[in-house]
This record gives sequence, structure tokens and C-alpha cells, in this order.
Amino acid sequence: MNARFEAERSIEPGHPSLPGHFPGNSVVPGVVLLDTVREVLGEWRPGFRIAELIQTKFLRPLVPGMLFTIRLSSTKSDAIRFDCLLGEVRFASGLLLIEKIS
Repeated sequence: MNARFEAERSIEPGHPSLPGHFPGNSVVPGVVLLDTVREVLGEWRPGFRIAELIQTKFLRPLVPGMLFTIRLSSTKSDAIRFDCLLGEVRFASGLLLIEKIS
């Protein structure tokens, strides 16, 4: 199995979580970003899910509509590192444990 996976995504300005989230200057909520990481994990490792978020850092805000990259990489059999990038600039990262869906 590949030790690394990347996917490009964009959170559209019409996403239902955005109204009221910093009105007039919307940013993507962290939970929406993490849900997108979860979706990308499902593409890379079908049959697995996030069991635990060990660490998460939001370094910069993400503006709706911006194209970004989610990079996933294995650190050991049950841990995955994720980085969210605008170009090569990391704006979020973390470490999560995965488990097989029974």
C-alpha cells in the first residue's frame, strides 16, 4: 500500500456551514476541514475510519473557494499524518489513528 496520498479540494462559498461563521469575512471552520480530511482518507484507505485525532494544528485560515491539497502519509501501521497545503504553505496539520471498519 502506498505510504503517501494527495488530493486537491475546495470548500465552496455556498457550503451550509459558512453563513454566520465570521460574516463578511468567511473562513472555513476547522470541523469542515477535518471532515474533508476524513473523506480523502476514505479514498486512500477504503474500509478504514478515524479512530482518534492525536494532534491537530490550524496555522492559518482557509478562505472558501480556494483550491488546496490534502497530503496523507503513513507514520506506522495505524497512524496517519495529514497536511493541508496552499501551494507548499501548510495551513493545517495533524496526526490521527485509524482503525478498520468492522
